[in-house]
Amino acid sequence: MSTPTLGENVVIKEDVSFGENVTVGNNVIIYEGSEIGDNVLIQDNVVIGKQPTRAKNSILPDVKKLPAVKIGAGCTIGTSSIIYANAELADDVFVADLATIRERVRIGAKTIVGRGVAVENDCAIGTKCKLETNSYITAYSELGDYVFIAPYVVTTNDNYMARSKERYDKFKGVTIKDGGRVGANSTILPGKTIHEDGTVAAASVVTKDVGKEELVVGSPAKKLRDVPENQLLRNQ
Repeated sequence: MSTPTLGENVVIKEDVSFGENVTVGNNVIIYEGSEIGDNVLIQDNVVIGKQPTRAKNSILPDVKKLPAVKIGAGCTIGTSSIIYANAELADDVFVADLATIRERVRIGAKTIVGRGVAVENDCAIGTKCKLETNSYITAYSELGDYVFIAPYVVTTNDNYMARSKERYDKFKGVTIKDGGRVGANSTILPGKTIHEDGTVAAASVVTKDVGKEELVVGSPAKKLRDVPENQLLRNQ
């Protein structure tokens, strides 16, 4: 194991492993068992490997202790970000300041997680995605490769809005397949799928699935036209 370059007031718990050329900023906490790859930059006030704290009335399973976090080579973890236990970041992921990545989240190589983004528990994010400032990826969601999420996009997973026990086994996040794109300030309702190269215009509310290569707009979102050929992922 290599020795990282450390700032001031850094707390490193037991059995943390570091690759070559790792830089750790000031006031960082890295919890036990965390695996940090080569050429990783961890900026000030970051928390890595935090175990989740469960509210008394939470519907999430009560897990006593989750496995350690894994951070791939070439990653950057921005100031005041929190990466929870059992999250896995592939190589060259960029996490901007103030982002939160919850437990059991998988993020693919070269994906950008923007400033203030929250990726909730049990999500899978593909390669070369871009999640822009203050977007919200709800629990149990799946994003494919090359997905674009604009600022202030909100995804949801609870059709019952926290009422009735019937909801407990019906939570379902959103699915956005390869090349899907969602414009700023849009809302995606629970369980909806945006198919390959499906595109949602800004400020839309998606209440039903978006077809492959369709452009939808409005509240509720409806098909306006097909996505232009020069905008399709295969033509980039």
